[in-house]
Amino acid sequence: MVPMQRRFLVRLSFVVAAIGLVVTLLAANAQDAPRRGRKYKSPPPTSRIEVTVLRDVNGKPIENAAVIFHSIEGDRDKGNMELKTNEDGKTVIDVLPIGGKVRLQIIAKGFQTFGEDYQVDKAEMTIEIKMKRPGEQYSIYKKPGATADAGKSSDADKTAPPAKDAAPAEAKPADTAKPQPTQPPSK
Repeated sequence: MVPMQRRFLVRLSFVVAAIGLVVTLLAANAQDAPRRGRKYKSPPPTSRIEVTVLRDVNGKPIENAAVIFHSIEGDRDKGNMELKTNEDGKTVIDVLPIGGKVRLQIIAKGFQTFGEDYQVDKAEMTIEIKMKRPGEQYSIYKKPGATADAGKSSDADKTAPPAKDAAPAEAKPADTAKPQPTQPPSK
């Protein structure tokens, strides 16, 4: 009886080993099959853009200026990212994809707002912006080439007539008027 049990156990172990081998091969083959889930898509290469904001007059840096990057796709704005300049007037961004278009807008207190479109075509870009002081405001009431007091009329020096409801002003007597200069007698 012992040899009969031994044969049974040997045969059983061969069958279990064969089943294990088949299961292992099927599992390995299943890993090569195409997945139905979401595939990983690597992000596009990005560019490192350094923007320096300086005064136009003396070239000194402007601290705390708002540097706004508007990503543009076609003619649509895809969103924006705002950074502030440091004490050297610099700010750096490194998340804009190469090959894209970006609208750069800079707002600094006491300076004209700057805006311009740039093509992001290099891995590293350096942009230097010189900010100007605001110019004179335009007015439809001023004539071109007029001075600052051009808006005043020639009647501004005259006194306005009293209102109907106002109390009448006291009239000055005629004899208190200024005397006329007399001419010296001729000889």
